[in-house]
Amino acid sequence: MKRTQSGMTLIAFIIVLGVVGLFAYVGMKLIPMYSEYYSVKQALKGLQAEPGIANRDPGKIQDLFFRRLYISYAENVKPENVKIKRIDRGWQMDVDYEVRKPIIGNLDVVGKFSASENLLNQGAGGE
Repeated sequence: MKRTQSGMTLIAFIIVLGVVGLFAYVGMKLIPMYSEYYSVKQALKGLQAEPGIANRDPGKIQDLFFRRLYISYAENVKPENVKIKRIDRGWQMDVDYEVRKPIIGNLDVVGKFSASENLLNQGAGGE
């Protein structure tokens, strides 16, 4: 009686290992991009909860926003990516930015991120 072996060959194992390694490498490039986007969203939410934010001037609002991002080590958002415009009872803050990370050779991964928040006075001291 002859027994046949089953399983992966060494070549197949190396190929699978390479594919898994490639996905892990791309993941290491993508996770910080999305982590930074989460920090931007959290900074906007924090600004929205700030008392009297609708009565502040846009320069002060932008300064508060970038202070919050500095704490989170977010470095891809620049002042030119932030737009603040007047709405009925406060301000609307839009953050649109792009992150480009090199992968292999001339291949890059590009993330385009957009976040927006209405900055209105909250609570009893609001209007």
